[in-house]
Amino acid sequence: MQRGPALQLLFCLGVFSLFLYSYQSKQNVLTQLKIRLPELEKEISVIREETQRLQFEIDRAEGPSRLIELAHRPEYRHLKHPLLKEVLTVREGIALQTEKPSHDLW
Repeated sequence: MQRGPALQLLFCLGVFSLFLYSYQSKQNVLTQLKIRLPELEKEISVIREETQRLQFEIDRAEGPSRLIELAHRPEYRHLKHPLLKEVLTVREGIALQTEKPSHDLW
């Protein structure tokens, strides 16, 4: 006659143990992520430093003094500034149009 409450108790203990197992599994995943966090932060800081270094290199290479220096080199002496009529300008938003361009652009 006491089988009913014993089965209910056993069932409740089983469900409770499943919840505990699930909770412990989620805690383990969270702990692993917390362990990896300082490593990832260090990697991010290295990437940011590299980005700053590369940006400095780009700014130095594209600086006006560097471009003037390149213009005076013998291998670039054949280049000349284009005339205003040789410069092709495109109105803003023209590249986004899907229809055939009008003939007044060319």
